[in-house]
Amino acid sequence: MISKTSSDLSEQLFQVSFVLARVLTSGIIMSIEKNENELKGLENILKKTSSKQYAVTFNSISGAVIGSLWGQDIVYGEATNQQSLDEQQEKLFKWLGIGHSSLLPEPYTLHAINWGNISNLQKITHEEAHVTLLDFTKLGFGPCAVLLTNNETIYKKSERLKIFGAFDLRTMWTQRETEKEIKPGLQFNFRLSPLVGACIKMALIKMGLNK
Repeated sequence: MISKTSSDLSEQLFQVSFVLARVLTSGIIMSIEKNENELKGLENILKKTSSKQYAVTFNSISGAVIGSLWGQDIVYGEATNQQSLDEQQEKLFKWLGIGHSSLLPEPYTLHAINWGNISNLQKITHEEAHVTLLDFTKLGFGPCAVLLTNNETIYKKSERLKIFGAFDLRTMWTQRETEKEIKPGLQFNFRLSPLVGACIKMALIKMGLNK
């Protein structure tokens, strides 16, 4: 008799192999245009699923956290409510020089998405939090996190934080820089791998979340 744990693991491995097979035969890896479309496609599915106006993809949950903080002007020497943070996030906040105050609102809510709860993504993301962070790393395709918000300033500042993010790519095509007032003094290599993004997108489509 196969244990529930073994059965769950087999199901997860099947899901992962199915998604990888579909993505690796789609030509995404060889096409720059398809690469960019995969990231936009992932963002669009998550915006529709969550009913949020803006989505920003990152190649790590640390990037998404930093993007959220920067977008809200929570920087070195400032404070925010760290009551619900885990040990990893607490260390990151300490490294960033951001203190704690229980009198302030929490800067975001964080959800780790896996094969056990991905089908409930719509319910998970329909919340009142002004910033929702989703960590898709546990799906097994590689590090991936997404910031969801209805706040345009948070979206623009967090997106602008990325090297080769939407703003940088727009500048490359038009040779004209925009939104100079929100340009950070330092940018980071937080751009999500298009291959990982394509896998996450395919997983969401497989769960029927693109309807």
